[in-house]
Amino acid sequence: MASSKEYLDFILEQLSELDDISYRAMMGEYIIYYRGKIVGGIYDDRFLVKNVKAASELMPDASLELPYEGAKEMFLVDDIDNKSFLKELLEAMYEELPEPKKKK
Repeated sequence: MASSKEYLDFILEQLSELDDISYRAMMGEYIIYYRGKIVGGIYDDRFLVKNVKAASELMPDASLELPYEGAKEMFLVDDIDNKSFLKELLEAMYEELPEPKKKK
């Protein structure tokens, strides 16, 4: 099941307190970028973030879920209505995220 544009728009609005949020459509789903780094994505109308230490510490009870078959597990973000929490989460994760791959 692909994610809806309405859910994407809702998540982008929830992340509006952060500068430099962008996304890319990918096979019916959406990859979410913060300051050029991939933080997670929207898969089957679920907001999932990468499995990094900062996310684990801020969401100790979050479930690990597969975004799609064959992918690495990611944390399901339950508290999507809390803009200040989402801002804190992505800012905390940023340093742990890998730099974008350079295009050849």
